[in-house]
Amino acid sequence: MKFITATAALAAVAAFGAMPALAGGPTEVYNEPAVAPAPMVVAAPSADWSGLYVGGQLGYGDVGSSSGALDGSGFTTGLIAGYRADMGQFVAGIEGNYDWTDIDLGGGAATLDNVARLKLIGGYDMGPALLYGTVAAVRAETSIGNDSGYALGVGMDYALTERMTLGAELMEHRFDDFNGTGVDLDATTFNTRVGFRF
Repeated sequence: MKFITATAALAAVAAFGAMPALAGGPTEVYNEPAVAPAPMVVAAPSADWSGLYVGGQLGYGDVGSSSGALDGSGFTTGLIAGYRADMGQFVAGIEGNYDWTDIDLGGGAATLDNVARLKLIGGYDMGPALLYGTVAAVRAETSIGNDSGYALGVGMDYALTERMTLGAELMEHRFDDFNGTGVDLDATTFNTRVGFRF
């Protein structure tokens, strides 16, 4: 009898101890830690630079001479046409361009009439932008004769649309012993360019 009474008492204590939890007493709630969603991987914008293109350029040229007698500067306007091949991150191409100008050299002693270039281009595809370097064979016509030289440059084109590009180019030209005069000419040109791709 004592055993049954003791058992009943223990059961009553256990039930009484559980009652606050069942009646809304303090309970321990387990919250799972918040998991941040994985960042979305966004692909870099890309452009296919392959194909033919034509366009125009507007720029400024600064001509210097070894004697100082044929220095001058002025604006240029021209046409461009070329082909590029996009090989992933590397872009190679060939371009011809022709600039008209009326730069007085040596205070009017001569004028620079036009400059033609045949260029090889190697560039890095940055998606909508193309950063490139170029080397060119150059032909210049002046009022005192014509001569050939070479040029080196850097430039960048940006794809405004699939068909239209906007760019800028800086080139340094060299003409040794221009037209047999014994005078070396160098010219720095900066052009802004608009191109249309096919």
